[in-house]
Amino acid sequence: MKLWILRHGEAEGHARTDAERNLTEHGRAEVLQSAAHLIDQPISAIIASPYARAQQTAYLVREALGFLPDIRTVPWLTPDGNPLQVLEQLDTDDNVLLVSHQPLVGSLIGFLQHGHQRQPQPMCTASLAELEGDFPLAGLMSLVDVKNP
Repeated sequence: MKLWILRHGEAEGHARTDAERNLTEHGRAEVLQSAAHLIDQPISAIIASPYARAQQTAYLVREALGFLPDIRTVPWLTPDGNPLQVLEQLDTDDNVLLVSHQPLVGSLIGFLQHGHQRQPQPMCTASLAELEGDFPLAGLMSLVDVKNP
């Protein structure tokens, strides 16, 4: 299976709440650059954080790819999410794109590669990580590549 992990694009510095921060124009452009790397990839689902910037990122990718299924919005992909909980919830062997935030994305990638969270993967806004493995389990996936916009 393949797992892609995309950090949202650049977001506004301030909003009423962190969850309400929207993408900037620069952030939208970053996301479209990253989405180009997903063209012709066998993605079966897009799963995203409920935060505005992650939702906007997921919808931009969905449009750019012409991806027909709905985006699944889940509460366990927020910035303070727990990588172990993500893996418990991500009970699938499908090829999935996760759209989320730091520090979760870096910790999750490190957890999938190394089986612990002591080596988080640095991820810029709109960075796209590609991992491969038989199943999304701690320490059993390999980081294929990280693309930065």
